Amino acid sequence: MASCSLDLLTREAQFAAFATGSLLDFWHRRQEGEFNGVDDIPIRYARFTSPDHDRVIAIFPGRIESYVKYGEVAYDLFRQGYDVLILDHRGQGRSGRLLADRHRGHVERFSDYSEDVALFWRHCLAGSDYRRRFAVAHSMGGAILAQFLLQQPQTFDAAVLCAPMFGIHLPVPRWLAWRILDWAERRPAMRDYYAIGTGQWRPLPYSMNVLTHSRERYRRNVHFYADYPELRVGGPTYHWLREALLAGQRIIADAADLSTPLLILQAEDDRVVDNHSQALFCQARARAGHAGIAALQVIAGARHEILFEKDDIRAQAFDAIVHYLSRYH
Repeated sequence: MASCSLDLLTREAQFAAFATGSLLDFWHRRQEGEFNGVDDIPIRYARFTSPDHDRVIAIFPGRIESYVKYGEVAYDLFRQGYDVLILDHRGQGRSGRLLADRHRGHVERFSDYSEDVALFWRHCLAGSDYRRRFAVAHSMGGAILAQFLLQQPQTFDAAVLCAPMFGIHLPVPRWLAWRILDWAERRPAMRDYYAIGTGQWRPLPYSMNVLTHSRERYRRNVHFYADYPELRVGGPTYHWLREALLAGQRIIADAADLSTPLLILQAEDDRVVDNHSQALFCQARARAGHAGIAALQVIAGARHEILFEKDDIRAQAFDAIVHYLSRYH
C-alpha cells in the first residue's frame, strides 16, 4: 500500500484547479444506486469501482451530510487501490426524508440507521468478490457503524471511526437536557420539531464555523448545499437528539462486545461530539481485552470534520487510515 502522496500536503494552494480538474473527472465516474430501507424509505448511494481493485471501503457520513460532499475522500482512497461506496443515510442527502419539513433532521428509531446499513451490505457487498472489506465512518456515521458492528462484527475486516458520535456537546447541563427531551417526547408537536436553538439550514460564514480550519473545503461544502437545495438539512428534532443520546449510551455500555478491529481518530479541538465518550468506549474495550484490535489516535489541532481539515491535519489523518487498514490486508 502506497504512502500518502505529496499533493495531500499542498492541495489547498491550488484547490480550485484540483476541484474543477482531476476531482471533477473522477466524480463523473461514479455510479449511483438506490434500495428500499426500513419502512420502504429510499436509500441512495454512490460507488467508484475499478477491475484492478480487490478491496473496498464503505463510507458512512455524518449528520446532514451526503455522498456529494465525499468526492475528495473517495478520490484519495480510490488512488490507494480501494473501490469506494458511500451511503446517504435516511432523512438526509439524496435519500428519502421522514417529515414534510425536509430540513428537520429526524429518525424514528436510531436502530433504523443500522438496519439500513445491513440492507446496504446485502445489496452491495454480500457475495461480492472483494478480498477485503473495510469501513470509514464520520461522526453520526461512526455511531451507526458501531451499532451495526455490534450485531454483525464479521462483515468488515476493520473499520476507522473519525470523531464518532458516542456523545454530543450540549448547550445545557445534561440533567436539564434530559428533562427537556423527556418533556418534548410526550408532546407530539414538540417531539418532531427542531431542538431548541436550531432551525432550518442556513449558510454560515467560514469565520463562524467550528467544523474545520480549511477555508477552501468549508466553502466548497457550503456551496454544495447552496447549489443543491434538496441536500439541505437543518437542526435535529428533539426526538432525534433523544435517540442519538440513548444510542451513544448503549454503544458505550456494549463496547466490550464489539470485536471488529477499530481505529478511532479523535479531533483534539472537537466542539460537536464529546471526546470523553470516545475515551469511555476505548476504556471499556481495553478492560474486555480488545486493546490489541482497537486504537485511539488524537489528531492534534483538528476540529470535528477531520476528513475535511486543512492539508497538514487531513494528511495526518489520511495517513493513519491507510496504514491502519494495511495491517488487515
